[in-house]
Amino acid sequence: MESDLSALISARHHDPHRVLGLHDDQDGNTHLCLYQPHACKVQGFDLDGEPFTLEEHAHYPGIFHISLPRDWVNPHPCYQITTHDGHQYQIIDPYSFLPTVGELDLHLFAEGKHLKLWNMLGAQVLNIDGITGVRFAVWAPNAKRVSVVGDFNNWDGRRHPMRVLGSSGVWELFIPGMAVGDLYKFEILNAHWQIELRTDPVGRAFEMRPNTAAIVPTFTTYDWNDSQWLDRRSYAQWQHQPMSIYEVHLGSWMRDEHGGFLNYRTLAEKLVDYVLERGFTHIELLPVTEHPFDGSWGYQTTGYFAPTSRYGDLHDFCYFVDYAHQHNIGVILDWVPAHFPKDRFALAQFDGTALYEHQDPRQGEHRDWGTLIFNYGRNEVRNFLIASAQYWIEQLHIDGLRVDAVAAMLYLDYSREPGDWIPNQHGGRENIEAIDFLRQLNHTILSRNPGVLMIAEESTAWPMVSRPPDHGGLGFSMKWNMGWMNDSLSYMAEDPINRSYHHNLLTFGMIYQYAENFVLPLSHDEVVHGKGSMPNKMPGDEWQRYANLRLLYTWQFAYPGKKLLFMGTEFGQGYEWNYARELDWWMLDYPYHSGIRNLVDQLNRLYQREAALHALEFEPEGFAWLSCDDREQSVVSFLRYGQNEQVIALFNFTPVTREHYRFGVPENSRYQVLLNTDATDYAGSGQTPDIKLLPNTPLHGQPHSIELTLPGLTALLLKPVSGT
Repeated sequence: MESDLSALISARHHDPHRVLGLHDDQDGNTHLCLYQPHACKVQGFDLDGEPFTLEEHAHYPGIFHISLPRDWVNPHPCYQITTHDGHQYQIIDPYSFLPTVGELDLHLFAEGKHLKLWNMLGAQVLNIDGITGVRFAVWAPNAKRVSVVGDFNNWDGRRHPMRVLGSSGVWELFIPGMAVGDLYKFEILNAHWQIELRTDPVGRAFEMRPNTAAIVPTFTTYDWNDSQWLDRRSYAQWQHQPMSIYEVHLGSWMRDEHGGFLNYRTLAEKLVDYVLERGFTHIELLPVTEHPFDGSWGYQTTGYFAPTSRYGDLHDFCYFVDYAHQHNIGVILDWVPAHFPKDRFALAQFDGTALYEHQDPRQGEHRDWGTLIFNYGRNEVRNFLIASAQYWIEQLHIDGLRVDAVAAMLYLDYSREPGDWIPNQHGGRENIEAIDFLRQLNHTILSRNPGVLMIAEESTAWPMVSRPPDHGGLGFSMKWNMGWMNDSLSYMAEDPINRSYHHNLLTFGMIYQYAENFVLPLSHDEVVHGKGSMPNKMPGDEWQRYANLRLLYTWQFAYPGKKLLFMGTEFGQGYEWNYARELDWWMLDYPYHSGIRNLVDQLNRLYQREAALHALEFEPEGFAWLSCDDREQSVVSFLRYGQNEQVIALFNFTPVTREHYRFGVPENSRYQVLLNTDATDYAGSGQTPDIKLLPNTPLHGQPHSIELTLPGLTALLLKPVSGT
């Protein structure tokens, strides 16, 4: 007992419940003991409300105790504490409660299969025996001692030490009287006997940066109104429906009149209404998982279960998603399981050991990014990440996750010099543990959440990323087509006089087009770090640059695959994206920029309206070249098919107008112009194609052909009009 008391007052005890709280003896008495290091007097109350005074231990200051007849003692004693400076407060003994984390919870977590981890770890408001408080639990298997600290105990780690639950490594404590909104952290005496303050890995709300304390969260009081959306999502055939994604960094899309961040609620109305007007179907958020450094854009996450407090609280974020769903807009979250920052308040060396990461930097560190790599082979770490994904989808109603930097997970030698990586057990470069994790992640999320999407940002030729694991794939719904993006931007950057020498950049992608389910991204990565804005990637004078940009966007929307545009690119923002300020909305006062936005609006409308542009995006039957070899004139044309529908796409990638240009068509019909990027509505020159049908004049393997005027740097979308 003496050694227990010594360990307790020196804040080294791993099982304070063994000493503190209530303990029955063989004589029918109950011994009450508590530790209040700042107290000079402690008074309790028996079952009849009569007061009694506890005695302070003679050799261990702050330890107060008393023995009473068992039938006098309240099972959860209430004490009035008087401090040395005369302050008084009341507490209910937190050490009078049985463990609140069950054996099944611990077993599932150890196996990596606890899919509602947020209900086991972190902070939970509970009512136990009619007493309301907060149960805290955290995984720190190599810690010597863990305490809950906060304003409620003056951040004093001696006041509320936790108990470790067997060999699970999970520490637990129920503290009566704590409530939603209270700040807290964990004070950890780590494996090296060093004291560190750590934030909650499973915290669901945090202070505004630079402060890092977690906040006791509330969730159950939010009244969702998106049941119709969720029902439709569960049975929707998303593969055959249009998906046009507007990628957004919430902090720099739009600011308030003082240059400050907008709240999630204000963003919901402004952003969703804007997206609706533009014709997009989904919003994709750059990471809004809590993060300390604005300049990481959210990609250096410290709160895997928490929307960032920059734009409001948990309910505000729920409102954002709810509002989007009520207006038929889906919400996708950019989610980052590939790495995490080294900040000492968060996950790095959490209990003094490499708990979430690998110990060896050849496995556990991304040197390029200055971040750490998760240990995907550890059950509890896989559980942590998969539960995070499930939390955003199940509890916050997110419609899909775009998984960042998948290539960095798949390859052990990713961005490493020879000798700076450790081969797998077969001597190869594949990260077998990460592959297994990704398959488990995708199977878990997609099997439990019908209609939800898992999208990989994977930049290599890794096979079968979007194919089922039981067929050897990784199990994602879709993959970003980085090859299409790089080829298209490389081609468009060429001066038109040279494009004939690079014609294969337009056509090569069809060789692998149907190996995966592709998203065609023109994302934030293409307009930062000196890459320039979208208009500034285009060659030529001002008119040609915007004509080229109109060509690029039409190429994207006509080509098979779901679409993604980063904010600002829809109106051709002239400056490179800067996360620290809002978009240059004033540019819309100028015709080239308003014309680009008009074009994107029309492309979105056509993409949704014309089944030929979206119904068979992942099937070879949905696409056929008409002419892919007219490299001398830098013209390509192709057919898109839907349910008994066709659209012809024709592109002239030079500024030379092609008079009497001929190409084959399948229908002896009048052809309607769905889109002409040279129209004045889009700040074009206003030339019209002057279409002439040539029946029974075969060309390009088609029975009929068309002759028309094809303006320079122009794309046309045509559709046969039935019955004519």
